[in-house]
Amino acid sequence: MVQYDGFAELPQTPFEALSGKGGHMNMEQRIQIRDLDVYAVADKGDEELKRGSTGLPHTALELLVLLDGKTSIAEIAKRTKVLSAEEIRQTAQMLAQGGYIKPATPEQELNLDFSYFFADQPAAEPSAQVAEQARGEAESGTAALKLNGYYVSIARKSARKIQPASGLSYSVLVVEDDPELQRALKFLLTMEQFVPRLASNRDEILEALRTLPLPDVALLDVELPDANGFDVLARMRQHPQLKSIPVIMLTGQARREDVMRGLAGGADGYITKPFDRDVLLTGIRAVLGLG
Repeated sequence: MVQYDGFAELPQTPFEALSGKGGHMNMEQRIQIRDLDVYAVADKGDEELKRGSTGLPHTALELLVLLDGKTSIAEIAKRTKVLSAEEIRQTAQMLAQGGYIKPATPEQELNLDFSYFFADQPAAEPSAQVAEQARGEAESGTAALKLNGYYVSIARKSARKIQPASGLSYSVLVVEDDPELQRALKFLLTMEQFVPRLASNRDEILEALRTLPLPDVALLDVELPDANGFDVLARMRQHPQLKSIPVIMLTGQARREDVMRGLAGGADGYITKPFDRDVLLTGIRAVLGLG
């Protein structure tokens, strides 16, 4: 077995039937299989099991029989002596990629992997082009922020109404470590028919982002006790399922360099603290395309 772009390159046969790409996948195609994941057999897998003959390898058929939608990958590896733990993970990855198996939980279906979210290595810096665009917008953004108390990036303002993820009310993730301000935001948002989701530190941020449905918009404090708001923003923008969530930065200072950093990192807007009730609601509605 040889290495290909950091991943193991599988033989073309019999795994070619699963991947459709000669057995190897790039980063966009690769599906992460974790030990605690639970998978069930999809319709395509059921059809394969019912056939008299199949193009799937023996190991794939063995795993299709073992997957029940209740038992984790790690538990299957412990119970079976037919396949090794590595064979199970590798085969499950190819079966998932081919559409023969499906996640048994909504969290897995969204592939909400947060193992790297607060990793030791810093978040990736924006490209030079993005930084230059942010530098140009920061001047007008800072002026608007000082004048109005809020600023919504023209480039990221939603041109259409974003539908709530729950299908009912909009969920607002409030990342703020000041207890009094957090309570005030919770009260205000609830009165305006939003559903607030509160977080004040790293662990609570992760828990809030793991909770489905995902928030429709996030209010993100710049200064947190054990995290930096700009770093959280950058990591959200790099996460495949979180990158489209509108983020409004909450800041006590309307400094040009902060506005530029937020815009370069993908912030949809800024609101200065202390803020006016109408200013907050206007900013939230703007990024949600509510007018």
